[in-house]
Amino acid sequence: MEAILESLSGLDNFALYFVISIAFLFIFKIVYAFVTPHDEWKLVKEDKNVAAAVGFGGALIGFAIALSGAASNAVSIVDFALWAVIAIVAQSCAFGLLRFTFMPKIAERINNNEVSAGIMLAAMSIAVGLLNSACMTY
Repeated sequence: MEAILESLSGLDNFALYFVISIAFLFIFKIVYAFVTPHDEWKLVKEDKNVAAAVGFGGALIGFAIALSGAASNAVSIVDFALWAVIAIVAQSCAFGLLRFTFMPKIAERINNNEVSAGIMLAAMSIAVGLLNSACMTY
């Protein structure tokens, strides 16, 4: 019984970081909606747009990867929150990088349900999330 209690001694920290992480996922969704010129939720929920679902799903995964790096390396809740904000900025920049350099018509292509555009957006978002997470190991 003592071993179980010892194992659960970090449950309060887990719960705190987990709740804050979920809150940051919602914050990311809101920020990402402002950064992108297309309405992902409408495209996914109402139009059943696969390209938007793949692209937005990749953005969420990329952000979650970065967020996990922040949680793993944080020395405090404030440190974690600061790096989570940096991860939001990095993921937003990933969309901007793709939109303004490699694929200037990415939003139009996603609106037109071009799955290849959604896959490229997802790949860029996940790649940036991985790099972001790795760079947080300072």
